[in-house]
Amino acid sequence: MANKGLFASAVAKLLPRTDTLNREGAPSYAYGPKAKLAHLAATGTLADNFYDAAETQLADVLDAARAVDPYFVAQAAVYARTSGTMKDMPALLAAYLTVADPDLAVRVFGQVVNNGRMLRSFVQIMRSGQVGRSSLGTRPKRLVQQWLEQASIRDLMHAATGTAPSLADIVKMVHQRPADAERKAFYGWLIGRPYDVAALPVEIAAFEAWKQDRMLPLPQVPFEWLTAYPLSAEQWAELAGRMGWQALRMNLNMLARNGAFGVEGLADQVAARLADRDALRAVRPMPYQLMVALGQVGNGVPLKVQAALEEALELSLQGVRQVPGRVVVCPDVSGSMQSPVTGYRKGASSKVRCIDVAALVAAAMLRSNREARVIPFEQVVVPVTLKATDRIAANAAKLAAVGGGGTNVSAPLALLNKEKAAVDLVVIVSDNESWVDAQRSGSTATMQEWTKLAKRNLQAKLVCIDIAPYGTTQAASRQDILNVGGFSDAVFDTIARFVSGETQDWVSIVEQVEV
Repeated sequence: MANKGLFASAVAKLLPRTDTLNREGAPSYAYGPKAKLAHLAATGTLADNFYDAAETQLADVLDAARAVDPYFVAQAAVYARTSGTMKDMPALLAAYLTVADPDLAVRVFGQVVNNGRMLRSFVQIMRSGQVGRSSLGTRPKRLVQQWLEQASIRDLMHAATGTAPSLADIVKMVHQRPADAERKAFYGWLIGRPYDVAALPVEIAAFEAWKQDRMLPLPQVPFEWLTAYPLSAEQWAELAGRMGWQALRMNLNMLARNGAFGVEGLADQVAARLADRDALRAVRPMPYQLMVALGQVGNGVPLKVQAALEEALELSLQGVRQVPGRVVVCPDVSGSMQSPVTGYRKGASSKVRCIDVAALVAAAMLRSNREARVIPFEQVVVPVTLKATDRIAANAAKLAAVGGGGTNVSAPLALLNKEKAAVDLVVIVSDNESWVDAQRSGSTATMQEWTKLAKRNLQAKLVCIDIAPYGTTQAASRQDILNVGGFSDAVFDTIARFVSGETQDWVSIVEQVEV
């Protein structure tokens, strides 16, 4: 047979040649500078993952930030926090801007550092020296002081539940000057210095009194302060009513272990809160968090509470817009997709795997597009039968159970071409580390298969959702191909906007963010 590289078809020669290698050493396409930063901001968690160490990810994002205009860095930071609901990456980019563009950093700080956890992350990153300074400096110090000044006592108490650095460390670091006697007493209590007991916030005074006499009512302090002490089932039930929505979702098994659901009325109360539409709109939990919470609830959690958690999952995905035409969703179920979606971090690795996110995207799109076809793949296409009328959690669990093998991103496209299928939209959810279908030269197999499919289906579009921060894709972006990163519900809106023609690429969506 003649040399395929020398005698390739005219169409194949027109396809873009690969310009980099992925983590498996297979030819791929590198994202452009802006797309790379947006991708890292939406998927990076600064933790070890299947292919990379956290240090590599840190170096990648700082290199990407230096390659673009600081204003786009600011837009990426705000997008990652507000749409992608990320934590570490927005804090890192905000810290980077204190060196790259201090004036812009002031504007970004207020949109990104919106709670005590984000404040601690920002300070930790600033002091690490990774962004070019090992101390806060005058302006960042003032930003932290302003956050402390503007925070309510309640906000400060919640901020005081974390460590490394703790809120006490931060207060001492910035030499915070209290605005009134109450704050002066609070800071004294916080950092272990003498304080005026009479001026303490009433919540702190009640907490100190309760520690001396446990027969007193539970003080109105963050529940984490109280759980270190022995509590009755009734007290646990009371704490359940005080927990925030996310904390309640995360502590269902703990409440069950401590007998809280044996208290009359608590199961109904918890179920009502979990399925409350207004609360869901305010909190915006990531759908995959709800799916995994469902899978982790123990037998001690009442069925009505489990049912409410499942209803919350369904409600969280009601915003998944139906897209017109014939839709195919292709979740990657290969071996590398078994890794935690937020990476490996000692003592804090997420139980949520990449495959769980891919499965949920497929199940959610099937729910909103009842005629959609789901084609899971690894080295080859994996046959799985799903029903659009089944519960989202059930379909997602069925998909997540079929993992293993190498990665072949072009496999579902090859199947569609073999069938000569009529298609309007193909959505591939993967970590993009395809190697089974690697080509020695020219374009990727994914681009070749997509070009064949698009030749038959002239209006068809391909969306590649990349949920890992590796920086390469198997399909180069163009008018009919969208590469988008992330694992929040924002990707569904991005898909709908691309299909409707509202936007041509993901970078333009990030560039619409106001800073």
